[in-house]
Amino acid sequence: MAKAVGQVWLIAGPTASGKSALALELAGREGAIIINTDSMQVYDGLRIITARPNADDMAAADHRLYGHLDPAVAHSTGAWAREIAALLEQLRPEQPLIFVGGTGLYFKALLVGLSKMPDIADRVRERWRYRLAEEGASRLHRILRAQDPDMALQLHPSDGQRIVRALEVMEVSGRSISTFQGQRPNAGLIGERPRSKIVLTPDRDWLKARIRDRFEQMLCGGGLEEVGTFLERGLDPSLPAMKAIGVDVGRQVLDGRLTIEEAVERGAIETRQYAKRQMTWFRNQFDDDWKYFADVREAFTTV
Repeated sequence: MAKAVGQVWLIAGPTASGKSALALELAGREGAIIINTDSMQVYDGLRIITARPNADDMAAADHRLYGHLDPAVAHSTGAWAREIAALLEQLRPEQPLIFVGGTGLYFKALLVGLSKMPDIADRVRERWRYRLAEEGASRLHRILRAQDPDMALQLHPSDGQRIVRALEVMEVSGRSISTFQGQRPNAGLIGERPRSKIVLTPDRDWLKARIRDRFEQMLCGGGLEEVGTFLERGLDPSLPAMKAIGVDVGRQVLDGRLTIEEAVERGAIETRQYAKRQMTWFRNQFDDDWKYFADVREAFTTV
């Protein structure tokens, strides 16, 4: 007789769309564990700015892989996938699980696996990170355009982390990262578990207002102080955690270069742009099995 396996819910959506609230309510109804599927919420030290669940939420349900990494670590999708594989080994197969977040590649790892990439020597990785910090993403994008024009067309000139990754792979292998991405990946992390795949797609005007209000609440509700403490560590500016939305505008407020009002407007614009990129990724990468909901309550009563 086959062993029973627990239901899995995958909840994706743009930032500020209500994913965490839906996950918390589902966890209460189903007795499920909530697992972080967001690349910024893995880091300690930026709970407010990254909208990580607060202490009350963490106490209301079992949450995993939230705020467990030092921001001095350059985390990756592959590293997250290894953490998930280890976590699934520890949990009972029949345990219901909720994966919630906005990082599309994490969902890809869960469902179809990741392509095998070449190993990158530390010296190569450190050199490209240094160049990113010194020269900026746009300059490195021009280098990538000369070496791998097809991949450069797929990456935004400001997406420093992915540009660096593409340049690293090209250097050590002499091949485009797209050739590795096109290879048949290993099996997805959650195997054949029954799953419900949900994307929250709130009304655009509602999301715009929600993003601005939430960013203002975060910045004025301890986020600015959080950024100040975080920046005191003097971390390498090329690290992923340093790219969290709110860190740069918070720095400029603390330096006296922006008012709070200006920082809120700028942070809201950056967040809206990020939300747009997330939705574009979901539309282009998710298959037809995903169910789209404009309303959190409708999603809760349907799944």
